[in-house]
Amino acid sequence: MTALPADLLREASERLTRLTTDAEAGAFDAAIDLLTACIDAGGVIHAFGTGHSEAFAMEISGRAGGLIPTNRFALRDLVMHGSRDVDVLSAALEREPWVVDELMATVPVGEHDVFLIASNSGVNGSIVGAALWAKERGHSVIAVTSLEHTARVQSKHPSGKRLSETADVVIDNLAPYGDTTLELPGGIGAGAISSITAAYIAQLLTLGVARTITDRGEIPPMYISANIPGGDEHNSVLEDRYRGRIRRGA
Repeated sequence: MTALPADLLREASERLTRLTTDAEAGAFDAAIDLLTACIDAGGVIHAFGTGHSEAFAMEISGRAGGLIPTNRFALRDLVMHGSRDVDVLSAALEREPWVVDELMATVPVGEHDVFLIASNSGVNGSIVGAALWAKERGHSVIAVTSLEHTARVQSKHPSGKRLSETADVVIDNLAPYGDTTLELPGGIGAGAISSITAAYIAQLLTLGVARTITDRGEIPPMYISANIPGGDEHNSVLEDRYRGRIRRGA
C-alpha cells in the first residue's frame, strides 16, 4: 500500500460515501428519531468524547450550523466545574471509571435529555461509565465507535462492557483496527480516519434532525455563525430558552 495524499483521499472518500449511502437508506433514522424527540420534549443533547473523540462532541455542540439545545462535557470539567485540582488531568484519565460520578455531578442533566457518546475503541472506563450512568437513569444513549476496533480489544470498565454493548443505538465510524488506513515503510501506520468520519456523522445527524423538524413546517433551533451580522443576537435569543442547561466555554 502506498501512502500519498491521494491514497488518504481515497480511504476517506470511500468511507464518507458509504456513510452517505447508509444515511440515505435510513441507517441513522433511529438516532435521528431519538434526538428529535429529545428536542421536542424540551430536552438537551449531551455530547461526550475523550482524546481525539472530543472533536466529535465539538461538532455536535456549540457550532455554526449546529443545534442549539446541545451541551458538550469533558474530563476537564472535573477541574472547571468540579473540585479537582488541575494535576488530575492526564492522558490516562479517560481510562478511569472512577471519574464518572464526579464528572456527571458537574453536568446539568434534565429528564428528557439524550446522550451522544463517541469513542473509537469504545472501551475506556470514563466512556463506558458515562454511558452506563445515563442508561441507569433512563436516558437514551447513541454511540459512535469503530465496530472493527472495539471487537478486538477488552473493556477497561469493571462491568466488562464496551460502549457498543451499552448504547441504545450504535453508529459505526468505519475506522479500521488501530484507526490508521495507510502504511509507511517499516509497517508504520498513518492516515488516521476516525476523526474525519466522526465529524461527518455528527453533521449527518444534525442535518437529519433539522430536516425532520423543517419537514413538519417548523423552524429547527439552529446556530448561525457569530461572525456574521446578527449572529450573536439570533443565537442568544435561542440559547436563553436553555439557560443553565447548556454551557459554552472558551
